[in-house]
Amino acid sequence: MKFAVIGGTGLIGSQVVKNLKAAGHEAVPHSPSTGVDIISGKGLEEAVAGADVVVNLANSPTFDEASLAFFQTSMDNLLAAAQKAGVGHFVILSIVGVDQVPELDYYRAKALQEELLAAGPIPYSIVRATQFMEFMDATLSWTADSETVRLPATPIQPIAAKDVAAAVTDVAQGPPLRGIRNIAGPEVFTLDELGRITLSAKGDNRTVVTDPTAGMFGAVKGDVLTDTGADLAPTRYADWLS
Repeated sequence: MKFAVIGGTGLIGSQVVKNLKAAGHEAVPHSPSTGVDIISGKGLEEAVAGADVVVNLANSPTFDEASLAFFQTSMDNLLAAAQKAGVGHFVILSIVGVDQVPELDYYRAKALQEELLAAGPIPYSIVRATQFMEFMDATLSWTADSETVRLPATPIQPIAAKDVAAAVTDVAQGPPLRGIRNIAGPEVFTLDELGRITLSAKGDNRTVVTDPTAGMFGAVKGDVLTDTGADLAPTRYADWLS
């Protein structure tokens, strides 16, 4: 099978391309660096020509309100090009609980992306993942100074990027789900607890202060970013850290 992997040079996309090739498929990565612009449409028809499956892993360059326009335009362009090319399966990566946090612009934008795909003309699959372990350093940096890191006690269920890529690869090779598959890490932590574990492992002596309003995840209520009933990935956070 031939796969066009949009965002195929990024953290998840590059691993999906590698996995698909290892399984004997033709997997072609596409991104601005390869001459494909999903906003202007430049190079898009050529990118998806002859593809059996499109895997869209491209991400908005911002997490603010502009992300809504990014996903609206990029999905309109991608769906039109894929339909013209006769693509039989369209896969995207989304977020567990994405439709339950309307306070966050980025989550509303990803929910819009899901809606556009589900209403579109191509059989589809949506893979929803919990928060990536690889993003923990960035999360810590948002509310940190030289002495403290402020984090809310939001429950999260971190998953390793390699496990996300494996799940996306599996779904992309199968028949369209015409729905959603949730994937998650094997353990649930509160974000402040995870911050303390991470700093300790790195020998960082800063103090984690529990602050329910701190950072992007301060807007999240309850445990909507976790799903113990999801397909659980094997990698535990301590093993990933080490």
